[in-house]
Amino acid sequence: MLDMRRREFITLLGGATAAWPFAAHAQQRPMALVGLLAGAQLGDLQLRGLRHGLHEAGYIEGRNIAITYRSADGHFDRLPALAAELVADGVNLILTAAPPAAAAAKRATASVPIVFVVGGDPIISGIVSSLNHPGGNITGVTFLASTLVSKRLELLRELVPSATMIGFLVNAANPTSDAQINDVQAAARGLALDVLVLKASSERDIDAAFAGFIQKRVNAILLGSDAFFFSRRDQLVGLAARDAVPVIYYQREYAMAGGLISYGTDISDAYRLAAAYVGRILKGEKPGNLPVQQSVKFELVINLKTVKTLGLTVPLTLQAAADEVVE
Repeated sequence: MLDMRRREFITLLGGATAAWPFAAHAQQRPMALVGLLAGAQLGDLQLRGLRHGLHEAGYIEGRNIAITYRSADGHFDRLPALAAELVADGVNLILTAAPPAAAAAKRATASVPIVFVVGGDPIISGIVSSLNHPGGNITGVTFLASTLVSKRLELLRELVPSATMIGFLVNAANPTSDAQINDVQAAARGLALDVLVLKASSERDIDAAFAGFIQKRVNAILLGSDAFFFSRRDQLVGLAARDAVPVIYYQREYAMAGGLISYGTDISDAYRLAAAYVGRILKGEKPGNLPVQQSVKFELVINLKTVKTLGLTVPLTLQAAADEVVE
């Protein structure tokens, strides 16, 4: 069977996957078992935020909590089976990363509590019907990506003031793709920019999309928010460098990996908030009574090395506004 069906436990203290002797610890003291369901492999910042939030809530791995991890590695069609595995494992709660993972968990169980972390509106995605009173067995944290699209386009305009056509890369397999396209097109109209939308759901698609952007002579590219794209961030950053095209990303890991610039949610803080809800629910609160929280901490990261390679100029005011500048 695929390696995703392995039944290992992860220790967030190392941010790595490892076998966890849950049964032995369970004999010593009661231990909560949390299932972590992700659309793609989580990065260090997500795990760091989760670890921090659990610690604040009084949960230490190996002492009173264990986590069993399932990742679809960007293949969202695998999520329903992975969610069913977690339910069969008897987890006390499922924590999900990415809207498709939340939707899969919701379909898999109406009784096991679910805490989600999603970009976009969970009402539009059908995950909850109300932010204030989500009801049922689900609640979580959202970072409304649509509110950041205009800012990302403005940042691109500052870096490439002559830009008239922007490429937008989106994953058609992501249920939020249509909403993302609508948001980008609306924001671009306000800035008098043309948008070329191309879609990618595989490594080969990503290569083809970049070739299409270059053929159509886009001036810069905006990357859509997506778990699969995050798992392919080295490929995406490498293609941008090869083609010498400015790209703005939605998460700091891209800029740290050599990408030009990123602006988006402080993802570590979003997972810290989600972990706080995990703690409250494990202590007896009902998820449906906990309002969906919105993460409101954002961060701007600029990679000056890439700026110089592309021959761009970053206004001093923009450098001063950056949360981090990579030299």
